[in-house]
Amino acid sequence: MVRIALGIEYDGTDFVGWQSQATGRSVQGALAVGASAVANESITINGSGRTDAGVHAAHQVAHFDTTADRECHQWVLGINSNLPPDITVLWAKEVPASFDARRSAVSRHYRYVVLQRSTRPAVLRHRCWWSRELLDCSAMTMAATMWLGENDFSAFRASGCQSSTPMRHLQSFGIYHCNSQVALEFKANAFLQHMVRNLVGVLVKIGRGGAKPSWAKEVLASLDRAEGGATAPAHGLTLMGVTYPREYQIPASSMHDRI
Repeated sequence: MVRIALGIEYDGTDFVGWQSQATGRSVQGALAVGASAVANESITINGSGRTDAGVHAAHQVAHFDTTADRECHQWVLGINSNLPPDITVLWAKEVPASFDARRSAVSRHYRYVVLQRSTRPAVLRHRCWWSRELLDCSAMTMAATMWLGENDFSAFRASGCQSSTPMRHLQSFGIYHCNSQVALEFKANAFLQHMVRNLVGVLVKIGRGGAKPSWAKEVLASLDRAEGGATAPAHGLTLMGVTYPREYQIPASSMHDRI
């Protein structure tokens, strides 16, 4: 039995999310079908985390166990030949049995893109949140810095979140511009369900002038989801990378590290 790690990118537009469900296309399910075809045995895919319906990934990481003897390039080529066009395996790597795509991860990096212009997007309609108003990025940065460190993020978790604790360590935040696009980047040890989208909802309200930066701290302290802003649409969010201990030699991101 060997354990294989995979790096994966996908367009989440037409998926019900990462996790396999009773109905609908899932990324996990499609990968299991592809890997099982190559291994000639039933394969279970385990991911670093669950992305919601509509959320994309530039560099998701997963692992599976198999008795099949294949070279890494054979896994990549074979699985890709059995996948729909909106999922691609970027690389495959044999890893120790101690490696677990979810439990071994030390941080996750997400990017949320807002398009600020007067007309609605066509090409980027599945990749961004459209805002007619210009955003005050200085105010948004000031607000986000109030969340850095280890905090109880109960005010930013979905009502159906199954995590045993609301405590998360937000390690970094940044804002980057490229023409009319504004990218909000978050890195943490882990994220609660809808956490990034709820953080973005608060920041965009502040960026539009609907609240002062200090409101971000007030929402955090409230521990009440009802005190927060709107949940940002899923399609603006992309999982950019997952970081692991150096001993596993897992790439932290794909080449898509800039907007």
